[in-house]
Formats: sequence, structure tokens, C-alpha cells
Amino acid sequence: MTNTIRRHSARLLAAGLLAATATLASAPLAQAADPAPAAAPAQLAPTELGAARAAAEAPSVTDQLGRFFARKGVPPNQSIALSPADEARAAAQAAPRLSGDTVPVYLLDPGFVAGTPGAPVARAEFTASKAVAADGQVASVWTAKQGAGWRVVNIATGGDETDYAAQAASTGGGTAFREPQIDAWYVLRGGRVLPLDEDARKAVGAGVSLADYQQQVRQRYGDKLPGSAYDRAGKGGGYQAAPVAEPDGPSLLTAGTAGAALLVTALTGLGLRTARQRARR
Repeated sequence: MTNTIRRHSARLLAAGLLAATATLASAPLAQAADPAPAAAPAQLAPTELGAARAAAEAPSVTDQLGRFFARKGVPPNQSIALSPADEARAAAQAAPRLSGDTVPVYLLDPGFVAGTPGAPVARAEFTASKAVAADGQVASVWTAKQGAGWRVVNIATGGDETDYAAQAASTGGGTAFREPQIDAWYVLRGGRVLPLDEDARKAVGAGVSLADYQQQVRQRYGDKLPGSAYDRAGKGGGYQAAPVAEPDGPSLLTAGTAGAALLVTALTGLGLRTARQRARR
């Protein structure tokens, strides 16, 4: 199973994170000569996680998961070598179910990158629930807070979000988080940023202090904040996508479709924007 869909989601999130720095109204890189103390990432309340799980367990989402697994993650706007009848049978045979806990997914906070005092290293942007099929396929159901409730906004191949959270918990605890621009997973533990995957090990080795990590991300992305040449060239956000009609039932998107623009809306509140290319670093 390829990672094409997950890589597309990574590009969307990377663009959303860089564009989100626009909310830091001219937070200049020189705001703090030394890294500002970071706050602990805010935790989601158990009631919120429960509501997110309930949304992921909706029968209509289970039906969508069946079709997702039947198509091996290929977006619905792309053709596959299955007739509609065969796809329906494969969806039923997939017998999708959720496995394990629903977990908050933390992404690198743009305020931390900019050196905003008190900004956490990462913030919870959505939740993820692992889904498995009868043939062993795995997917991640992403649920985001929209208004007063939680809605499913994406299905991605693989189970990175829940797997890395479990890895962090089993190796000493802490908050697992992702730096989407380089698709790296870390755990914040005891004031240190420790790697959970190979991309993270390339960035921080065996681990660095939180202050050193802040210096790293400011060096990587500080020149991409609002007002920078990168931003003025239009590389920090993407392009304005055409509005996508709301579907009947839950808002369920698979990255790789035109509707994936709404994923960025759900996660960053920046409007309908999607990425032209992987964020440069």
C-alpha cells in the first residue's frame, strides 16, 4: 500500500501551518533574541475525545471506510479496476472497525516557531482513530472540532497518528507531535524533544532540549513567516480552491480529492486553501 494519500495530507498540513502564521500578526523573528519559554501543549478533555470517537463510529463513516478499503485508498474521483457492483461487494467484505483509542494529534505550533512567549511546541489540531479491515488494511480516521461538535474530515492510509502516540506512551510517556513540513514525529518528554521516527532522528539526533529545538525550527521556517520574501512569492500558503459543496451526512473527505481543501479549513480556519507543493525548508 502506497503512502501517496498520506503524503498529500502532509503537504496540506504543511501549507496550512505556514499559512497559519498569518494569524501571528507580524510576529517577527527578532521578537525574542533567545527562545521564549514554551507552555505545555493543551490537553483535550476526555469528553471531547469521547465526542470525537462517537463521530468516527457513525454508521455512515463505517460505510465510507468500507468503500475506502475496497478502493485501497484510491480517491473516489480516480478510476479503479472494479465495477460498482464489485466495489460494493469488496466494501462489505472489508468489514471495517475501529481499533484502539481515539487520540489527539499534535502539530508543530506556528507561535512556537515565531518565538511567541508562552506558545506551546505543538497544539492538538484534530483526533485520529485507527480503522482496520478484514484483509489487514489500516487507515486513520481524522475528526476535527467544527462549531459545537466533532466531524470526520479525512481518511488517510496507515496508522501513523495512533501508532506514534502509542509508541510515545510505551517508551516513557510525553506528548507525541508532528512537524508536518518534514513529516517527522517526536515526543516532548521532560523538557526534551526526542525522535520517534527516522525523519525526526535526522533532525534532532538522539534528542535536543526544547530551547534547541525552537532554534532549529526558527532557522528552518523563520524566513517563511508573514512579510518574508517566501511569503510574498506566494509559497507559504497555496492557492484559493473552488468552494466544495457540503455532502449529505457527515463531512467525510479523503485526501487527494478536490474536497481535501476543506481539510485545511477544518484544521487551520484559514479558508479554502490547499498546497501546490511540499513546503520548502
